[in-house]
Amino acid sequence: MTNLLQMAQRDLTFSVARNENPKSEEERNAILADPGFGKNFTDHMVDICWSEHGGWHRPRVQPYGPIALDPAAAVLHYAQEIFEGLKAYRHADGSVWSFRPEANAARMQRSAKRLALPELPTEYFIDSLKQLLAVDADWVPSAPETSLYLRPFMFAKEAFLGVRAAKKVNYYVIASPAGAYFTGGVAPVSIWLSTDYARAGKGGTGAAKTGGNYASSLLAQQEAAENGCAQVLFLDSAEGKYVEELGGMNVVLVYKDGTLVTPKSDSILEGITRDSILDLARDRGHKVEERRVSIDEWREGVASGDIVEMFACGTAAVVTPISQIKGAEFTIGSADAEAGPLTMSLREELTDIQYGRREDTRGWMVRLDA
Repeated sequence: MTNLLQMAQRDLTFSVARNENPKSEEERNAILADPGFGKNFTDHMVDICWSEHGGWHRPRVQPYGPIALDPAAAVLHYAQEIFEGLKAYRHADGSVWSFRPEANAARMQRSAKRLALPELPTEYFIDSLKQLLAVDADWVPSAPETSLYLRPFMFAKEAFLGVRAAKKVNYYVIASPAGAYFTGGVAPVSIWLSTDYARAGKGGTGAAKTGGNYASSLLAQQEAAENGCAQVLFLDSAEGKYVEELGGMNVVLVYKDGTLVTPKSDSILEGITRDSILDLARDRGHKVEERRVSIDEWREGVASGDIVEMFACGTAAVVTPISQIKGAEFTIGSADAEAGPLTMSLREELTDIQYGRREDTRGWMVRLDA
């Protein structure tokens, strides 16, 4: 910890190498008109080096492009890597903001600790976002419900084949314009319950945002798609009875007395969107419980009418109403039912704060272009 604090006191001065062949204004506008998600990238990226003896150094903004890797780079053999995901929002006055980036920085530090990677100080993390936006702010779209998705990531770059923590690491930030997640309006989705696969186990990396967790979910996600579902729901690996999370989102259940319940486990990724939604609910006087939730409790609660709404939440979609759990065979409402009122009200409040349509009383928003 002392070493981390000493490195955190060092000023990082970014060098900037402009892309000599950036997208033209016409090309950029065409992309922003129909950005999709994760298909197109801005003209620049951030790169910061770390070494065991040099700490964090050589911060730079450089043209977006391929990363050179030695074939023996540790990440390719031992998967020592982590990432984050957050958005930049264009407000009505043209300014650009992010939502709770310090929480993403803290989560990345927790992920780094679990993967034996160096912890990037919070001020370096936020500065890296600002430095990228200083050159690529024109890539932040202004259409309703659009954003610029920011992807910070870190991996072991040292070339060696010994099984130990790498002594050379690089941190990057890339950015991709993102369209509205629900183009035809927010609609409830069906979820597939996986009983053959587990996302993570006790003592594993489930609470870290590392690519291996997502790789382990892909086969189950394919199974979900084959059954007409938008996402897959995982249970705990020990007993196969307690709800964990979706492939990339947290779960929240709403009871008829107004209580919100979300699964708690040391193998669940702590969702920033989830935590924010729960804070907004508490502000309204709702009781919030973070505890173990069995799939049987969920099924029986829906059958009895005790559970009246259910939704998933995460950075990309913010809040996604759930109508049906296939594989456990229970449904709230009909297949074409509208999303629950509390689900939609909380989603509206959160997105209004993110896009500057509602006062940010908690200081959640951080300006990136100033």
